[in-house]
Amino acid sequence: MDDTDHPVVESGKDLLRFLTCGSVDDGKSSLIGRLLHDSRLIFEDQLSALARDSVRHGTLGDQIDFALLVDGLEAEREQGITIDVAYRFFTTAKRSFIVADTPGHEQYTRNMATGASNADLAIVLIDARKGVLVQTRRHSLICSLLGLRHVVVAVNKIDLVSYQADTFDRIVVEYNAFASRLGFSSIMPIPISARYGDNITSRSEATPWYRGPVLLDYLETVDVETEALAKPFRFPVQWVNRPNADFRGYAGTLVSGTINTGDPVVVAGSGRTTSVKQLLAYEGPQTSAEAGDAVTITLEDDVDIGRGDLLAGPADRPEVSDQFAAHIIWMSDQKLMPGRSYLARIGTRTTPITVTGIKYRIDVNTGNHLAANTLGLNDIAFCNLATGAPVAFDPYDQNRKTGSFIMIDRLSNHTLGAGMIAFGLRRGTNIHWQATLIGKSERATQKRQRPAIIWLTGLSASGKSTIANMVERALHAGGYHTMLLDGDNLRHGLNRDLGFTEADRVENIRRVGEVAKLMTDAGLIVLCSFISPYRAEREMVRGLVADGEFIEVFVDTPIEECARRDPKGLYAKAKAGTIKNFTGFDAPYEIPQSPEIHLRTIGQQPEQLAEQLLRTLAELGIAG
Repeated sequence: MDDTDHPVVESGKDLLRFLTCGSVDDGKSSLIGRLLHDSRLIFEDQLSALARDSVRHGTLGDQIDFALLVDGLEAEREQGITIDVAYRFFTTAKRSFIVADTPGHEQYTRNMATGASNADLAIVLIDARKGVLVQTRRHSLICSLLGLRHVVVAVNKIDLVSYQADTFDRIVVEYNAFASRLGFSSIMPIPISARYGDNITSRSEATPWYRGPVLLDYLETVDVETEALAKPFRFPVQWVNRPNADFRGYAGTLVSGTINTGDPVVVAGSGRTTSVKQLLAYEGPQTSAEAGDAVTITLEDDVDIGRGDLLAGPADRPEVSDQFAAHIIWMSDQKLMPGRSYLARIGTRTTPITVTGIKYRIDVNTGNHLAANTLGLNDIAFCNLATGAPVAFDPYDQNRKTGSFIMIDRLSNHTLGAGMIAFGLRRGTNIHWQATLIGKSERATQKRQRPAIIWLTGLSASGKSTIANMVERALHAGGYHTMLLDGDNLRHGLNRDLGFTEADRVENIRRVGEVAKLMTDAGLIVLCSFISPYRAEREMVRGLVADGEFIEVFVDTPIEECARRDPKGLYAKAKAGTIKNFTGFDAPYEIPQSPEIHLRTIGQQPEQLAEQLLRTLAELGIAG
């Protein structure tokens, strides 16, 4: 969740970051435009251009459409919806503001979450005609999970219900009943009309029954002190600055707390302690720095520190663990699969991460906890996760910067979800790797061979098992120590509890990969014959072993030929509908993009293909 650029804030004024959110067409962009206009923060040339655009897009007849002021993309203006997050900076006599206008459409929930991650307060807009909607609840829940504690409930379009106090009161009661469990510190309901300016910068004569503050007055006075300076010192290392052999500095931005030259610090991951020698900023050497300052820190001792490490105060350290529980907001059409390996960016560190269990999914309407095996687009859940290496973090409710992370697809590099850490799982810190006296190299040397995983992937009936058996027989005859793992065989034992849903297929390959890794540690050449339809799982297994120890073999047989062979009668059953989730029919197969070995089976006998595979293994120095 990337932060917005820091604007120049006028001396003596504090800065309030807030966002507008809610369901589509509730008037978020119009509200911001009206707020800027009535605060006299729009230049005459901007107002003239806005008037021309309003006529061209024809949204409100001859009247000015203030939504166009913040809907900057042409696609947004044409569709009349906000797509991206639009940030606006403005200032009044009392305070400076950054406002994020976020999309209301469900498909853009990720954009809304990005805006909320940087805000201190949320304005939740509700159409007075429609009341509290599903998206109102979803956005409020996300605001709560992302640590916002102050909410303005702006009941908009109050003019379209004849300024009725009963309508306003009914919506406020309904919203408060839902939001009472979300942990907000304050909820301020205000009846407004973004179109006509009622109760935005001045009190409306049309709502004499409303006795509360107008919106701008409330924004100028609400106390949302972030207490970032009072939090413990945290400094994620962004970059190691080494211009020459005589200088080593660690560049980054303080996310919380303060630091002075001479103060003791600890590298959270390793526990190594030292002290600050220098604090270097753009202006030159400094004696102190505080949250939000970008500095380069030099240390008194030569300590092993790299990008992704977290410096902290020795007396108040973050947790360090490779397992934790967190809320996840899933933002992708691609389902979250427990057991699948993703990447997580936590602070400045990137590490493999796996959801080890979904504890429950949250019903955004009721707040109830529901059972779930996977997560879909816009689902919110509480999960247990495991990282590839221990990471330093604080619970999100203690530090939003060091307690948040994003989940990334390992292949496409697309952001898939956002997470907020609740607590570390202590069992992760109580389990340590037990060193053994004999390692992989000693075992492999004794066998006079190079261990490797030979992973044959392809459709059912492509010929994987036949080729794997022939190759193993030839290797065995040549004196090599091997083991053949076959998909059907493992489903009789180790994986007998798994079906053929996508989640079960992911778990099937995860288990196989761990077994294959242990066998390479024993110095064996492991032949694995599995459909393994998903690239992500094949790449996960590749990541378990050293470079060059995973050989992907694509047994390339067209599905028509596989169906013609059909030695087990599976294609006929799938066609008849008696087998569900069958790869090639109602379940996908993702072909390898860059396999080490590509076996095209049409026109070749299994013996020829086995010979081709053996020749390539010899060229790779694995056998021969």
